[in-house]
Amino acid sequence: MKFKLTSLEKKWVLYDVGNSAFTMMVSTIFPIYFNYLAGNAGISDVDYLAYWGYATSVCTLLVAILGPTLGAIADTKNFKKTVFFVAMGVGVFGCILLGFLSSWIWFLGIFVLAKTGYSASLIFYDAMLTDVTDPERMDAVSSHGYAWGYIGSCIPFIACLALVLGSDKIGLSMENAMAVSFTIVAVWWIVMTLPLLKTYRQRHYVERKPHAVKDSFTRIGRTLVNARKEKKIFLFLIAFFFYIDGVYTIIDMATAYGSALGLDSTGLLLALLVTQLVAFPSAIIFGKLAKRFNTEKLILVCISAYLFIAIFAIFLATQLQFWILAVLVGMFQGGVQALSRSYFAKIIPAEQAGEYFGLMDICGKGAAFLGTTVVGVVTQITGSMSKGVGMISVFFVIGIVFFNMAMKVDSTCKVHAKKKRHNEEPVEDIGGSYKYPIDIV
Repeated sequence: MKFKLTSLEKKWVLYDVGNSAFTMMVSTIFPIYFNYLAGNAGISDVDYLAYWGYATSVCTLLVAILGPTLGAIADTKNFKKTVFFVAMGVGVFGCILLGFLSSWIWFLGIFVLAKTGYSASLIFYDAMLTDVTDPERMDAVSSHGYAWGYIGSCIPFIACLALVLGSDKIGLSMENAMAVSFTIVAVWWIVMTLPLLKTYRQRHYVERKPHAVKDSFTRIGRTLVNARKEKKIFLFLIAFFFYIDGVYTIIDMATAYGSALGLDSTGLLLALLVTQLVAFPSAIIFGKLAKRFNTEKLILVCISAYLFIAIFAIFLATQLQFWILAVLVGMFQGGVQALSRSYFAKIIPAEQAGEYFGLMDICGKGAAFLGTTVVGVVTQITGSMSKGVGMISVFFVIGIVFFNMAMKVDSTCKVHAKKKRHNEEPVEDIGGSYKYPIDIV
């Protein structure tokens, strides 16, 4: 059966294409440029890796603190698009501003601003999944989002990479080439967001009250209590906290780690481009596998694969090994992220998606804060980058243990999104007379 995205689903997927360009820059060019700025200021390689880890940790901690409150506000009728737009705007503004900074400390500060805006926008974007599709389509739609995000991000990345590497030939300084590159990414991000902003409607919501912000705190409390009562959701969030920690830490620290090891910068960037190219079909494949196999088991396969990747990274020493690492990450990165997102969306109340995804973001971003901080601290204490990176594997082991516990629980939480609610509005496909397209053999 051939799967076909609706018009609204396609526009939702496009935001993954747009924001993934920023993700790609954060994972590749940002740390290399920061290494350049830090090197000019006399910062050692060990301290450079630690400072980058600390900055990333601050970003994730801020979003973890703000996430549930913003998510609860977004669940209020007609609020989700607004807070999504504001968060995206902060990320885009910060991205442009980064290109005009030459001080390493200012670069880190604005990086925190940009990444916080980007990360906050993802809370609302993920929560939109319950509004743009049905539960039985979520695995496939979520996988398409990550898949097209990976391949789409390659377009501005290749342009930026060519500009940075060839800056001398066209008479641009490194600083000017970076400024143009960051602007390219910001423009790409905005353009890919516009279709979703134009057509998105919030189908699931809580009614607007006079004190929406104050009321959001009350709803957060109820959500926390309910999450603890739902054992499957609770155990999954604990597992997610640990295993996604390893995933995000590898994403955030891979280029910085390779650069600190003295590996060739061009080779590192090309290897991570390969990661995106491998991740595209891999994410699609996992989406198709979810139709045939239990989603929980597929997530467990991805976590186990990442445990092997984390152990392999401890012994990383050559460019070839980094390329192998990049391919392995590409094979499972999209699968674990997409299936975790859609799996969670199916076991939570759709009208409280913002709140629950805010909690999920605490687990994800809070874990990333822990992971990057542990890598930075262990690296500085031991003076060994390999020992710092090796700590990531511990989080995958703990994640596997708790995920297995969650799998054994017969959830008392029904698939809420399948229930018809009094405040649910029908989806209208733009320009079509049917709600979802017919699958074609």
